Amino acid sequence: MQMKLTVAAAIAAISGVAMAQDMVVKIGHVAPVSGAQAHYGKDNENGARMAIEDLNAKGVTIGGKKVKLELVAEDDAADPKQGAAAAQKLCDAKVAGVVGHLNSGTTIPASKIYNDCGIPHITPSATNPNLTKPGYKTTFRLLANDNALGAGLALYAADKLKLKKVAIIDDRSAYGQGVAEVFKKTAQSKGLQVVDEQFTNDKATDFMSILTAIKAKAPDAIFYGGMDPQAGPMLRQMEQLGLANVKYFGGDGICTAELAKLSGGAKTLGNVVCAEGGASLDKMPGGKAWKERYDKKYPNQFQVYSPYVYDAVHVLVDAMVRAKSTDPKVYTAEIGKSNYKGVTTTVQFEPNGELKNPAISLYQYKDGKKVVLDTK
Repeated sequence: MQMKLTVAAAIAAISGVAMAQDMVVKIGHVAPVSGAQAHYGKDNENGARMAIEDLNAKGVTIGGKKVKLELVAEDDAADPKQGAAAAQKLCDAKVAGVVGHLNSGTTIPASKIYNDCGIPHITPSATNPNLTKPGYKTTFRLLANDNALGAGLALYAADKLKLKKVAIIDDRSAYGQGVAEVFKKTAQSKGLQVVDEQFTNDKATDFMSILTAIKAKAPDAIFYGGMDPQAGPMLRQMEQLGLANVKYFGGDGICTAELAKLSGGAKTLGNVVCAEGGASLDKMPGGKAWKERYDKKYPNQFQVYSPYVYDAVHVLVDAMVRAKSTDPKVYTAEIGKSNYKGVTTTVQFEPNGELKNPAISLYQYKDGKKVVLDTK
Protein backbone atom coordinates (compact mmCIF):
# COMPACT_ATOMS: atom_id res chain seq x y z
CA MET A 1 0.00 0.00 0.00
CA GLN A 2 2.82 2.35 0.95
CA MET A 3 4.57 1.63 -2.38
CA LYS A 4 1.41 2.45 -4.35
CA LEU A 5 1.09 5.79 -2.59
CA THR A 6 4.73 6.60 -3.27
CA VAL A 7 4.36 5.79 -7.00
CA ALA A 8 1.16 7.83 -7.18
CA ALA A 9 2.89 10.72 -5.45
CA ALA A 10 5.80 10.46 -7.87
CA ILE A 11 3.47 10.52 -10.90
CA ALA A 12 1.65 13.53 -9.46
CA ALA A 13 4.96 15.30 -8.89
CA ILE A 14 6.14 14.60 -12.45
CA SER A 15 2.86 15.81 -13.98
CA GLY A 16 3.04 18.88 -11.75
CA VAL A 17 6.50 19.69 -13.13
CA ALA A 18 5.25 19.17 -16.69
CA MET A 19 2.32 21.52 -16.04
CA ALA A 20 4.64 24.06 -14.48
CA GLN A 21 6.70 24.12 -17.68
CA ASP A 22 3.68 25.43 -19.63
CA MET A 23 3.85 29.22 -19.40
CA VAL A 24 0.39 30.77 -18.96
CA VAL A 25 -0.19 33.83 -21.16
CA LYS A 26 -3.31 35.92 -20.51
CA ILE A 27 -5.10 37.70 -23.35
CA GLY A 28 -7.75 40.25 -22.39
CA HIS A 29 -11.03 40.79 -24.21
CA VAL A 30 -13.58 43.57 -23.62
CA ALA A 31 -17.06 44.01 -25.11
CA PRO A 32 -20.61 44.64 -23.88
CA VAL A 33 -21.95 41.25 -22.78
CA SER A 34 -24.78 42.92 -20.85
CA GLY A 35 -27.26 45.59 -21.93
CA ALA A 36 -28.87 46.32 -25.31
CA GLN A 37 -25.69 45.58 -27.28
CA ALA A 38 -24.96 42.23 -25.59
CA HIS A 39 -25.58 40.29 -28.83
CA TYR A 40 -22.55 42.02 -30.39
CA GLY A 41 -20.43 41.52 -27.28
CA LYS A 42 -21.21 37.81 -26.95
CA ASP A 43 -20.41 37.28 -30.63
CA ASN A 44 -17.07 39.03 -30.15
CA GLU A 45 -16.24 37.06 -27.02
CA ASN A 46 -17.11 33.84 -28.86
CA GLY A 47 -14.56 34.77 -31.53
CA ALA A 48 -11.89 35.30 -28.87
CA ARG A 49 -12.66 32.00 -27.11
CA MET A 50 -12.56 30.13 -30.41
CA ALA A 51 -9.16 31.62 -31.25
CA ILE A 52 -7.72 30.74 -27.84
CA GLU A 53 -9.04 27.16 -28.10
CA ASP A 54 -7.67 26.71 -31.62
CA LEU A 55 -4.24 28.06 -30.67
CA ASN A 56 -4.02 25.89 -27.55
CA ALA A 57 -5.09 22.83 -29.53
CA LYS A 58 -2.41 23.50 -32.14
CA GLY A 59 0.24 24.23 -29.51
CA VAL A 60 2.12 27.52 -29.25
CA THR A 61 5.81 27.86 -28.39
CA ILE A 62 7.23 31.29 -27.59
CA GLY A 63 10.95 31.74 -26.99
CA GLY A 64 11.42 27.97 -26.61
CA LYS A 65 8.66 27.64 -23.99
CA LYS A 66 5.36 25.89 -24.52
CA VAL A 67 2.54 28.34 -23.82
CA LYS A 68 -1.01 27.91 -22.54
CA LEU A 69 -3.21 30.84 -23.52
CA GLU A 70 -5.99 32.01 -21.21
CA LEU A 71 -8.78 34.50 -22.00
CA VAL A 72 -9.56 37.19 -19.43
CA ALA A 73 -12.98 38.47 -20.51
CA GLU A 74 -14.47 41.73 -19.24
CA ASP A 75 -17.86 43.36 -19.78
CA ASP A 76 -17.99 47.12 -20.45
CA ALA A 77 -21.77 47.28 -21.17
CA ALA A 78 -20.94 49.77 -24.00
CA ASP A 79 -20.36 52.38 -21.28
CA PRO A 80 -17.19 54.54 -21.46
CA LYS A 81 -16.70 54.63 -17.66
CA GLN A 82 -17.14 50.86 -17.35
CA GLY A 83 -14.82 50.45 -20.34
CA ALA A 84 -12.10 52.52 -18.65
CA ALA A 85 -12.50 50.46 -15.45
CA ALA A 86 -12.23 47.21 -17.45
CA ALA A 87 -9.08 48.49 -19.19
CA GLN A 88 -7.48 49.35 -15.84
CA LYS A 89 -8.44 45.95 -14.48
CA LEU A 90 -6.69 44.23 -17.40
CA CYS A 91 -3.61 46.43 -16.89
CA ASP A 92 -3.56 45.46 -13.19
CA ALA A 93 -3.94 41.77 -14.16
CA LYS A 94 -0.86 42.20 -16.37
CA VAL A 95 -2.43 40.60 -19.43
CA ALA A 96 -0.03 40.31 -22.38
CA GLY A 97 -2.42 42.03 -24.80
CA VAL A 98 -6.06 42.99 -25.29
CA VAL A 99 -8.61 42.50 -28.06
CA GLY A 100 -11.35 45.16 -27.84
CA HIS A 101 -13.27 47.19 -27.18
CA LEU A 102 -16.38 46.92 -29.36
CA ASN A 103 -17.53 50.56 -29.42
CA SER A 104 -15.57 53.67 -30.33
CA GLY A 105 -16.94 55.42 -27.24
CA THR A 106 -15.35 52.80 -24.98
CA THR A 107 -12.24 52.09 -27.06
CA ILE A 108 -11.00 55.70 -27.31
CA PRO A 109 -10.73 56.35 -23.54
CA ALA A 110 -9.45 52.80 -22.95
CA SER A 111 -6.67 53.29 -25.53
CA LYS A 112 -4.98 55.90 -23.31
CA ILE A 113 -5.08 53.52 -20.33
CA TYR A 114 -3.48 50.73 -22.38
CA ASN A 115 -0.87 53.16 -23.68
CA ASP A 116 -0.04 54.34 -20.16
CA CYS A 117 0.41 50.79 -18.87
CA GLY A 118 2.23 49.65 -22.02
CA ILE A 119 -0.19 46.91 -23.16
CA PRO A 120 -1.09 46.62 -26.87
CA HIS A 121 -4.73 46.37 -27.90
CA ILE A 122 -6.36 45.60 -31.24
CA THR A 123 -9.94 46.69 -31.78
CA PRO A 124 -11.94 44.43 -34.11
CA SER A 125 -14.87 46.83 -34.42
CA ALA A 126 -14.37 50.43 -33.19
CA THR A 127 -14.35 52.57 -36.32
CA ASN A 128 -14.07 56.24 -35.24
CA PRO A 129 -10.97 57.70 -36.99
CA ASN A 130 -10.06 59.64 -33.80
CA LEU A 131 -8.90 56.39 -32.19
CA THR A 132 -5.54 56.43 -33.96
CA LYS A 133 -5.01 60.22 -33.92
CA PRO A 134 -3.06 60.34 -30.60
CA GLY A 135 -0.41 58.12 -32.22
CA TYR A 136 -0.22 55.54 -29.43
CA LYS A 137 2.15 52.73 -30.38
CA THR A 138 -0.12 50.31 -28.50
CA THR A 139 -3.28 50.95 -30.59
CA PHE A 140 -4.26 48.92 -33.66
CA ARG A 141 -7.47 48.59 -35.71
CA LEU A 142 -8.36 45.50 -37.73
CA LEU A 143 -10.99 46.88 -40.11
CA ALA A 144 -11.88 49.98 -42.14
CA ASN A 145 -12.67 53.14 -40.18
CA ASP A 146 -15.67 55.47 -40.52
CA ASN A 147 -13.96 57.54 -43.20
CA ALA A 148 -14.30 54.53 -45.50
CA LEU A 149 -17.78 53.45 -44.29
CA GLY A 150 -19.50 56.84 -44.27
CA ALA A 151 -17.93 57.87 -47.57
CA GLY A 152 -18.79 54.55 -49.25
CA LEU A 153 -22.45 54.88 -48.32
CA ALA A 154 -22.66 58.52 -49.45
CA LEU A 155 -21.03 57.68 -52.79
CA TYR A 156 -23.51 54.84 -53.33
CA ALA A 157 -26.44 57.16 -52.50
CA ALA A 158 -25.24 59.81 -54.93
CA ASP A 159 -23.69 57.83 -57.79
CA LYS A 160 -25.75 54.64 -57.89
CA LEU A 161 -29.13 55.63 -56.47
CA LYS A 162 -29.01 59.26 -57.71
CA LEU A 163 -30.65 60.53 -54.53
CA LYS A 164 -31.06 64.28 -54.01
CA LYS A 165 -32.18 64.89 -50.41
CA VAL A 166 -31.09 63.16 -47.21
CA ALA A 167 -31.81 63.57 -43.49
CA ILE A 168 -29.27 62.56 -40.85
CA ILE A 169 -29.80 61.19 -37.33
CA ASP A 170 -27.04 60.20 -34.90
CA ASP A 171 -26.98 58.76 -31.39
CA ARG A 172 -24.40 61.25 -30.01
CA SER A 173 -21.89 58.43 -29.39
CA ALA A 174 -18.30 58.67 -30.68
CA TYR A 175 -19.19 56.07 -33.29
CA GLY A 176 -22.56 57.47 -34.33
CA GLN A 177 -21.45 61.08 -34.62
CA GLY A 178 -18.24 60.10 -36.41
CA VAL A 179 -19.81 58.00 -39.15
CA ALA A 180 -22.69 60.50 -39.60
CA GLU A 181 -20.26 63.41 -40.01
CA VAL A 182 -18.26 61.59 -42.70
CA PHE A 183 -21.48 60.63 -44.53
CA LYS A 184 -22.67 64.24 -44.39
CA LYS A 185 -19.44 65.74 -45.74
CA THR A 186 -19.16 63.22 -48.55
CA ALA A 187 -22.84 63.54 -49.46
CA GLN A 188 -22.59 67.33 -49.63
CA SER A 189 -19.42 67.10 -51.74
CA LYS A 190 -21.45 64.99 -54.21
CA GLY A 191 -24.26 67.57 -54.36
CA LEU A 192 -26.76 65.88 -52.02
CA GLN A 193 -28.83 68.28 -49.94
CA VAL A 194 -28.91 67.56 -46.19
CA VAL A 195 -32.48 68.66 -45.40
CA ASP A 196 -32.50 67.89 -41.68
CA GLU A 197 -30.20 66.80 -38.85
CA GLN A 198 -31.56 65.23 -35.68
CA PHE A 199 -30.05 63.37 -32.76
CA THR A 200 -31.11 60.78 -30.22
CA ASN A 201 -29.16 58.60 -27.75
CA ASP A 202 -28.06 54.98 -27.58
CA LYS A 203 -30.77 54.08 -25.03
CA ALA A 204 -33.79 55.56 -26.86
CA THR A 205 -36.65 53.55 -28.36
CA ASP A 206 -39.17 56.27 -29.33
CA PHE A 207 -38.28 58.22 -32.47
CA MET A 208 -41.74 59.42 -33.54
CA SER A 209 -41.10 63.12 -32.94
CA ILE A 210 -37.77 63.28 -34.80
CA LEU A 211 -39.11 61.14 -37.65
CA THR A 212 -42.22 63.37 -37.89
CA ALA A 213 -39.94 66.43 -38.18
CA ILE A 214 -37.91 64.67 -40.86
CA LYS A 215 -41.02 63.58 -42.78
CA ALA A 216 -41.99 67.24 -43.23
CA LYS A 217 -38.71 67.77 -45.16
CA ALA A 218 -39.52 64.92 -47.62
CA PRO A 219 -36.05 63.30 -47.83
CA ASP A 220 -35.19 60.50 -50.27
CA ALA A 221 -33.18 58.80 -47.52
CA ILE A 222 -32.34 58.84 -43.82
CA PHE A 223 -28.83 58.13 -42.61
CA TYR A 224 -28.59 56.81 -39.04
CA GLY A 225 -25.31 56.90 -37.13
CA GLY A 226 -25.79 54.39 -34.33
CA MET A 227 -26.46 50.76 -33.44
CA ASP A 228 -29.20 48.23 -34.19
CA PRO A 229 -31.14 48.45 -30.85
CA GLN A 230 -32.25 51.91 -32.05
CA ALA A 231 -32.32 51.22 -35.81
CA GLY A 232 -34.82 48.36 -35.43
CA PRO A 233 -37.56 50.36 -33.65
CA MET A 234 -36.80 53.34 -35.90
CA LEU A 235 -37.57 51.24 -38.99
CA ARG A 236 -40.90 50.14 -37.44
CA GLN A 237 -41.83 53.74 -36.63
CA MET A 238 -40.85 54.91 -40.14
CA GLU A 239 -43.38 52.45 -41.55
CA GLN A 240 -46.07 53.67 -39.12
CA LEU A 241 -45.45 57.26 -40.25
CA GLY A 242 -45.74 56.43 -43.95
CA LEU A 243 -42.01 56.63 -44.69
CA ALA A 244 -42.05 53.21 -46.38
CA ASN A 245 -40.36 54.47 -49.57
CA VAL A 246 -37.47 56.27 -47.85
CA LYS A 247 -34.04 54.60 -48.09
CA TYR A 248 -32.29 53.95 -44.77
CA PHE A 249 -28.49 54.07 -44.58
CA GLY A 250 -26.17 53.11 -41.74
CA GLY A 251 -22.70 51.86 -40.91
CA ASP A 252 -21.61 48.55 -39.43
CA GLY A 253 -23.43 49.33 -36.17
CA ILE A 254 -26.79 48.53 -37.80
CA CYS A 255 -25.48 45.94 -40.27
CA THR A 256 -26.44 42.82 -38.30
CA ALA A 257 -28.62 39.74 -38.59
CA GLU A 258 -30.31 41.01 -35.41
CA LEU A 259 -31.67 44.08 -37.25
CA ALA A 260 -34.23 41.90 -39.03
CA LYS A 261 -35.60 40.75 -35.63
CA LEU A 262 -35.43 44.20 -34.02
CA SER A 263 -37.36 45.79 -36.90
CA GLY A 264 -40.22 43.35 -36.21
CA GLY A 265 -41.05 42.54 -39.82
CA ALA A 266 -41.31 46.19 -40.93
CA LYS A 267 -41.36 46.59 -44.72
CA THR A 268 -38.81 49.40 -44.32
CA LEU A 269 -36.14 46.74 -43.63
CA GLY A 270 -36.09 46.25 -47.41
CA ASN A 271 -34.92 49.87 -47.82
CA VAL A 272 -31.80 49.43 -45.67
CA VAL A 273 -28.34 49.84 -47.19
CA CYS A 274 -25.56 49.33 -44.64
CA ALA A 275 -21.78 49.14 -44.76
CA GLU A 276 -19.21 46.98 -43.01
CA GLY A 277 -15.47 47.32 -42.92
CA GLY A 278 -13.92 44.25 -44.52
CA ALA A 279 -14.96 41.82 -47.20
CA SER A 280 -18.17 39.82 -46.99
CA LEU A 281 -17.75 36.39 -45.35
CA ASP A 282 -17.93 34.70 -48.75
CA LYS A 283 -15.07 36.85 -50.03
CA MET A 284 -12.87 36.61 -46.94
CA PRO A 285 -9.86 34.28 -47.47
CA GLY A 286 -11.10 31.83 -44.84
CA GLY A 287 -14.58 33.18 -44.18
CA LYS A 288 -16.90 30.37 -45.25
CA ALA A 289 -14.99 27.52 -43.58
CA TRP A 290 -14.51 29.58 -40.42
CA LYS A 291 -18.23 30.50 -40.25
CA GLU A 292 -19.23 26.83 -40.53
CA ARG A 293 -17.02 26.01 -37.54
CA TYR A 294 -18.32 29.02 -35.61
CA ASP A 295 -21.97 28.10 -36.22
CA LYS A 296 -21.41 24.55 -34.94
CA LYS A 297 -19.83 25.91 -31.77
CA TYR A 298 -22.14 28.90 -31.23
CA PRO A 299 -25.43 28.31 -33.12
CA ASN A 300 -27.44 31.43 -34.05
CA GLN A 301 -25.03 33.81 -32.29
CA PHE A 302 -23.08 35.26 -35.23
CA GLN A 303 -23.45 39.03 -35.71
CA VAL A 304 -20.62 40.92 -37.43
CA TYR A 305 -17.24 41.17 -35.77
CA SER A 306 -16.28 37.73 -34.40
CA PRO A 307 -14.00 36.83 -37.37
CA TYR A 308 -12.07 40.08 -36.75
CA VAL A 309 -11.76 39.19 -33.05
CA TYR A 310 -10.52 35.74 -34.04
CA ASP A 311 -7.86 37.25 -36.29
CA ALA A 312 -6.89 39.88 -33.68
CA VAL A 313 -6.06 37.19 -31.10
CA HIS A 314 -3.94 35.38 -33.70
CA VAL A 315 -2.15 38.61 -34.67
CA LEU A 316 -1.17 39.24 -31.02
CA VAL A 317 0.15 35.69 -30.58
CA ASP A 318 1.91 35.74 -33.97
CA ALA A 319 3.78 38.90 -32.88
CA MET A 320 4.80 37.20 -29.61
CA VAL A 321 6.10 34.16 -31.50
CA ARG A 322 8.15 36.35 -33.87
CA ALA A 323 9.51 38.43 -30.96
CA LYS A 324 10.20 35.25 -28.94
CA SER A 325 8.61 37.03 -25.99
CA THR A 326 5.25 37.62 -24.31
CA ASP A 327 6.50 40.86 -22.73
CA PRO A 328 4.55 43.78 -24.23
CA LYS A 329 7.68 45.95 -24.10
CA VAL A 330 9.40 43.45 -26.39
CA TYR A 331 6.70 42.21 -28.75
CA THR A 332 4.44 45.27 -29.32
CA ALA A 333 6.72 46.60 -32.08
CA GLU A 334 6.28 43.29 -33.92
CA ILE A 335 2.51 43.84 -34.22
CA GLY A 336 3.23 46.80 -36.48
CA LYS A 337 5.31 44.51 -38.73
CA SER A 338 2.53 41.92 -39.04
CA ASN A 339 1.94 40.13 -42.32
CA TYR A 340 -0.56 37.64 -40.98
CA LYS A 341 -2.77 35.64 -43.34
CA GLY A 342 -6.01 35.61 -41.38
CA VAL A 343 -9.61 34.58 -41.86
CA THR A 344 -10.67 38.16 -42.76
CA THR A 345 -7.66 39.36 -44.78
CA THR A 346 -3.88 39.47 -44.80
CA VAL A 347 -3.32 41.71 -41.78
CA GLN A 348 -0.77 44.49 -42.23
CA PHE A 349 -0.78 47.83 -40.43
CA GLU A 350 0.01 51.42 -41.33
CA PRO A 351 2.52 53.21 -39.05
CA ASN A 352 -0.43 54.76 -37.12
CA GLY A 353 -2.00 51.36 -36.37
CA GLU A 354 -4.70 51.48 -39.06
CA LEU A 355 -5.21 48.42 -41.25
CA LYS A 356 -3.53 48.62 -44.66
CA ASN A 357 -5.84 48.48 -47.71
CA PRO A 358 -9.10 47.91 -45.81
CA ALA A 359 -12.07 46.67 -47.82
CA ILE A 360 -15.67 47.74 -47.29
CA SER A 361 -18.83 45.85 -48.22
CA LEU A 362 -22.40 47.09 -48.68
CA TYR A 363 -25.40 44.99 -47.65
CA GLN A 364 -29.18 44.99 -47.98
CA TYR A 365 -31.97 42.84 -46.52
CA LYS A 366 -34.02 40.47 -48.65
CA ASP A 367 -36.78 38.33 -47.12
CA GLY A 368 -35.45 39.27 -43.69
CA LYS A 369 -31.91 38.08 -44.46
CA LYS A 370 -28.80 40.23 -44.73
CA VAL A 371 -27.23 39.80 -48.18
CA VAL A 372 -24.31 41.39 -50.00
CA LEU A 373 -25.40 44.25 -52.24
CA ASP A 374 -24.23 44.00 -55.83
CA THR A 375 -22.81 47.48 -56.43
CA LYS A 376 -21.66 46.89 -60.01
